[in-house]
Amino acid sequence: MNLRFQSTSTMGILGGMSQAMMRWCVAVAVVGLWCGQTAAADRRGTANWDLKKLGETPKVYPATQATEPAMRALFYEGLPFQGKPTRVFAWYGLPKQYSGGKVPAIVLIHGGGGTSNVRWVRLWTERGYAAISMDLCGKAYGKTDGQGQRHDMAGPSGWDDSFGQTDWPIEDQWTYHAVADAVLANSFLRSAPEVDAERIGVTGISWGGYLTCIVAGVDDRFKFAVPVYGCGFLDEDSVWLGRFKSMGEQNAGKWLGNWDPSVYLPNAKMPMLWVTGTVDFAYPLSKVRKSYRLATGDRYLSIQPGMKHSHPDGEVPAEIAAFADQLLRGKEPLARCVKQGIDGRTVWAVFESKIPLVRAQGVYTKDTGPWQQRKWVVEPAALDKPSGRASFEAPEGVSAVYLAVIDERKLLASSEHEEPK
Repeated sequence: MNLRFQSTSTMGILGGMSQAMMRWCVAVAVVGLWCGQTAAADRRGTANWDLKKLGETPKVYPATQATEPAMRALFYEGLPFQGKPTRVFAWYGLPKQYSGGKVPAIVLIHGGGGTSNVRWVRLWTERGYAAISMDLCGKAYGKTDGQGQRHDMAGPSGWDDSFGQTDWPIEDQWTYHAVADAVLANSFLRSAPEVDAERIGVTGISWGGYLTCIVAGVDDRFKFAVPVYGCGFLDEDSVWLGRFKSMGEQNAGKWLGNWDPSVYLPNAKMPMLWVTGTVDFAYPLSKVRKSYRLATGDRYLSIQPGMKHSHPDGEVPAEIAAFADQLLRGKEPLARCVKQGIDGRTVWAVFESKIPLVRAQGVYTKDTGPWQQRKWVVEPAALDKPSGRASFEAPEGVSAVYLAVIDERKLLASSEHEEPK
């Protein structure tokens, strides 16, 4: 076991966001176009987790006030906060048709404004997995986004509050606790008699995707990781640019040095599937690309045109379940881009796939400026099915373009996006 614990924080304002709020978030990003060059140079990562301790089975306590059919509510022991013990609330479920034996499992990391999520756990139990969804902000008894009240043994408050914690001891800051809670959830699953300890993955949405990037570089016991939306390099372009600017160079440098996923992704060696949309308001496509290029394990991409940013939208992409089945059940793998390039105006990519590919598409934008405001066009692309080569004649003035293929299962795989000069 070689857990690597370091810290980061996942910011995601997700779920049910109004158009007005979306416009406000974009405005913050545009007004705060600040690249944090000094802060970026100061990224070292000073957080250290006791991996041996976190690798042990956490103490578990019943949560008798929470009930849900075919689901177990529990608390498990977290790390001390300001010298006091903490507990983490979670929902844990087994496959709907569980009849004994060892099953694969998954850790589910919720996003900003969220909590432990019964719906998400049930989605995975219906797929035949054991699943745990824990609350990372000290709430108890929540069932879906935003529910639950902080309890008496809560750790630090999270998400945006983490920006104001840079002068606290590292061990009391929210991201430190959130990453540890995810690792402890893995340790809990590994100890469960129903779970195959060698078949556990992790996925997270928005702030949860941000945390998944960090956890992937910290806990190498996971067999795969799927960040949805989340990425690093948040000071270079993200919805939090204005926040970093208001923090001042020194505090922003502290936060980024400890908690930006770019600090940890080079240690991520397991296969990773990156799921995001072309117009994500929080985590721009260019920084997702810069992030996935840091990870050293097998890389799979599913860049979905126009994908909305919300918890329900981030839970359901079929590519995530197929990726889990690929790594934990030996099912047929997702298609993967193995080579790509641009020759003149011809954009091309070669995909390997054991499932027949049925069509390809070119996805492009001519717009420049904030990624969140660009309009994207999807057009049919040529596909040579025997070789897996897709190609597309890009129109004049394209600022960003990529190729996607869809297989017989209707699963989408994509190349990296290119930015022609």
